[in-house]
Order: sequence, then C-alpha cells, then structure tokens
Amino acid sequence: MDKLQALKDYLQELGSVAVAFSSGVDSTFLLKVAHDTLGDKAIAVTAKSCSFPKRELEEATAFCKAEGIKQVIVESEELSIEGFSHNPKNRCYLCKHELFEKIIAVAKERNLQYVAEGSNMDDNGDYRPGLQAVAELQVKSPLRHVGLTKQEIRDYSHQLGLPTWDKQSFACLSSRFVYGEEITEQKLGMVDKAEQQLLDLGFHQLRVRIHGTIARIEVLPAEFEKLLQHREQIVTAFKNYGFTYVTMDLQGYRMGSMNETLHLKG
Repeated sequence: MDKLQALKDYLQELGSVAVAFSSGVDSTFLLKVAHDTLGDKAIAVTAKSCSFPKRELEEATAFCKAEGIKQVIVESEELSIEGFSHNPKNRCYLCKHELFEKIIAVAKERNLQYVAEGSNMDDNGDYRPGLQAVAELQVKSPLRHVGLTKQEIRDYSHQLGLPTWDKQSFACLSSRFVYGEEITEQKLGMVDKAEQQLLDLGFHQLRVRIHGTIARIEVLPAEFEKLLQHREQIVTAFKNYGFTYVTMDLQGYRMGSMNETLHLKG
C-alpha cells in the first residue's frame, strides 16, 4: 500500500476533521486529501494574524473556494499572548497552543471529531516546540502518522494537480526574529514587505531575517548572482521599509537558521 492510500485510510478512520490550513505545501495537500476522502466532514480553519502574510490568507481562501471546501477564519493575534512578543525559545509553543485551542473550539461547534495539522517526517529533526502543543492537545498529525516526507508530499501534490506542489516552504513571520528580540507589528510588517519584494522579483525560496534594524537575506545559492543584480533596487526598497542595513547571508537559505544559536543561550 502506498502512503497516499494509507493517508486516506487513516483519515477515514478519524471520520471527521478540522484541518489547520495555512495554504502551505503540507496543509494544502492534507486538506485536499481529507476533503476528497471525507467530503463535508473535513473543513479548513485558517488563522488571521499580523504574522501571517495577506498573500497567504488570500491563497488559502481562493483554494477553499475553488475546491468547494468550507473554511472558517479565526482571529489569532499572537502579540496578545502573554510573553509571546518577548520572543522566548518556546514562542512557537505559545502560539500553536493558543491557535489549536481555537481550532478545537471550532471543531466542537461543528461536531467534528478531530483537529489535524500538517507536520511531516522532516519536521522531526529541527527544534519544533510547536509539536509539544500538538501532543498536549491531542491534535492529529496524519502526514507524520503515515510517514510522509516533504518531498513525497510535493510529489503527491504534483500528481493531484495542486498548485502548491513546488511552492516555497513558509513559516510564520515571527520565525524571522532572533530569540529574545521583541516582536512588534511594525517589524513584522517590515519583514512581510521585504519578503514580498523578493518574491515579486522572482526569488523562489527565501527568508528575510531581522536583527534589530538589520535585514539578513537568505536565498538559494543558485540565486546569489540574481540578488546582486537587483542589489540597488533591493537596498532602496528595504531602507524605505525601515531597515538601516541590508545584508546577504553567504550560507544561503536554510530551514530554522535562527535555531543555530540556541546552544549559545542559557
């Protein structure tokens, strides 16, 4: 039995689910398979917040409309969570716990048995405090349950004709901040506009990390030359957004680069 069929069988066992849906590669695939398998017993729940770019919310809404999937949008303002804005090491846990509690409430209101989220096997390797909230609140992780990797999810998404099969990996904008640096709505907006600028220029996989008022750009090494070609345009735009210095990370894009300093902190 292939993993796609195993996923369908597992979702059938669950019976009904509210899927935490961000329009990313993983949650789009999970939602599509859940809806194909369970019909109206699978709905999407999307969080609206200042750390979630408008473009992602619009993509999530458009996908649900095109697929005929019921979508519920919940307000999830992370900056109002006690301690979150100070950006502690467990920031992601605080956020996910609050978000999943809201999705659980939505599921109960609609008599859906479970809440499901889209983490995959590759998420087991990095520092992921959000998975602690998943475990504590008994949220289901169907993709991990059947052993799906990121590449397998992309391959199956391609087979299913999903527009996200080659979409860049995304994490909430709060992940662009150094641990311990205060997260503010203004700085989230700076990062959002900066990343949108790079996306508009055609960069595929990227991050703009923020260190005070310094922007540290991560793109794939293959796109270093392109970044330099647009250097003046990027610097001008970033300074207009509020950055003082604009830098390029010579290591290039990598997942969880802000976690590289965790061992240096007490």
